[in-house]
Amino acid sequence: MDIPKLLDRITLAPGKRGGKPCVRGMRITVHDVLGWLAAGMTQQEVLADYPELEVEDIRACLIFAADRERHMGRAAA
Repeated sequence: MDIPKLLDRITLAPGKRGGKPCVRGMRITVHDVLGWLAAGMTQQEVLADYPELEVEDIRACLIFAADRERHMGRAAA
């Protein structure tokens, strides 16, 4: 798994969704994807409801969130 390449799927644009991290420049945010998964949707359900997403996008969101959490944990220590 090429993590840097997956993370390239997460984009930040000041004018899009308030500058929140989005998937491949779309209006779907990392938070949206994580929220759907946390609510109990499976990856297959997310992909069926949002056909513009790819399985690698979901992975990228998870990696992005894990990396952000890791950095936040260091700042609090």
